[in-house]
Amino acid sequence: MNIYFIVFGILLILGGFFGYTKAGSKPSLIAGTVSGLLILLGVYLHSLALIFIVSVLLVGAFIARLKKTKKFMPSGLLLVLSLISSVLSFLKLFT
Repeated sequence: MNIYFIVFGILLILGGFFGYTKAGSKPSLIAGTVSGLLILLGVYLHSLALIFIVSVLLVGAFIARLKKTKKFMPSGLLLVLSLISSVLSFLKLFT
């Protein structure tokens, strides 16, 4: 399960850099880097609570973004990945 969270954190960071290079979006760079680093910090600290909180916040952010853009890439894909992360961390926390 930690492998999923590590890959997810790295994808968030890379997505932030991609958003910045493609569209010049500093908010994408900052949000992607911060959220990715927080997920990786959660893995390092073995803090499923941190991973869960960040993942749930990302679900909300990507729902809003998907409603605004109506494009699956990248918002829809990141929404799905965030949902998976939320469910996995929730199940691991409470089972």
